[in-house]
Amino acid sequence: MKILHVVTLHTPDHAFGGPTRVALNLSKAQRAGGDDARVMALGDGFGPGGLPDEIEGVPALLYPARHVLPMFEVSGITSAALLRDARRAMRGADLVHVHLMRDLVTLPAALLALASGTPLVVQTHGMVDPTEKPVAKLTDLLGVRRVLRRADVVLHLTEAERVDVEAVAAPVPLTRTARLVNGVRPQERKPEREPGGPPTVLFLARVQERKRPEDFVAAMPAVLEVYPDARFVLAGPDTGGLASALARAGELGVTGSLDVVGALGHEEVLEAGRKADVYVLPSIEEPLGVSVLEAMSVGTPVVITRTCGLGPDVARAGAGRVIDSRVGQDAANAAKVAAAVLELLDPDAGAAAGKAAWDLVNADFTIDAVTASLRRTYEEVVARRS
Repeated sequence: MKILHVVTLHTPDHAFGGPTRVALNLSKAQRAGGDDARVMALGDGFGPGGLPDEIEGVPALLYPARHVLPMFEVSGITSAALLRDARRAMRGADLVHVHLMRDLVTLPAALLALASGTPLVVQTHGMVDPTEKPVAKLTDLLGVRRVLRRADVVLHLTEAERVDVEAVAAPVPLTRTARLVNGVRPQERKPEREPGGPPTVLFLARVQERKRPEDFVAAMPAVLEVYPDARFVLAGPDTGGLASALARAGELGVTGSLDVVGALGHEEVLEAGRKADVYVLPSIEEPLGVSVLEAMSVGTPVVITRTCGLGPDVARAGAGRVIDSRVGQDAANAAKVAAAVLELLDPDAGAAAGKAAWDLVNADFTIDAVTASLRRTYEEVVARRS
């Protein structure tokens, strides 16, 4: 089967995060299974060598990003050449898989798929939800609702996301939806930590306000009281939250215990997870974080919030700690993060949670299982069209 994945953006530091990572993971697994899967996206931040024609072994159709509406950041970039070539690429595909957001790439691409008659699968990654923002409401009126209502299937990560997408498409009910979780490659489980060594606590995600890196930093003093030699690693591309996180570290006097390592490649992400004793993502809203799955895939227990899509799975499996976190309650949030980290730094509790995390990924979140489920959805779509 020839599959065209359309996603908004790819950069050398993977700053766009989840949707691109999901598109790449799916494409790699699909190609390994014999399908011709490729990715179409904008490329930005590449040097004089130009845009690559493949990403991690996946053929890529990348186009220079034009920042036509800089005030809207990622939502305001596009490429006339990409949209021109998308129609031709779609004609040669059996199916188009659009990783949809309210932007000038994936939305017009989805509309082009509808116009071309190519079977269309839409995946929203928690990025299309009810809103009162005027521009977003206008975008829904001009195209998002039409795409959701006419797509052959709309994929959701969680039941909460399905409800949100239904609300955007209302009053027309969506009758063709399917759940598709994110998946990662199984990894060898890391050895248990040697007793007595300095523990490492890891935040690895885009460093932005929504991910709450300040809660991670603000939890440091309480942990350092018990483990004075602990190291805290803040990893990931800065997308607007680094300055405030560093300022908070300075205010608390913990800068010397904080290592800021920036963006990491995929293998470096896994290695950082192996070196960490606990992974922390205190994001207020996180549909189903790939970085959380990657940490668990090597046997690292996690601290996440109840509003994370993986919260019920982590709690059920005992794969870490799931905490309550609320906007505007910074001190309380930090205290909850610190308490959870301290629990998991206990050798017995950490070992049990790490084993449970590794088991959870291998049971429910491998990329092969996810891709097999998606393949069945694709076949249903194509058969229905036929």
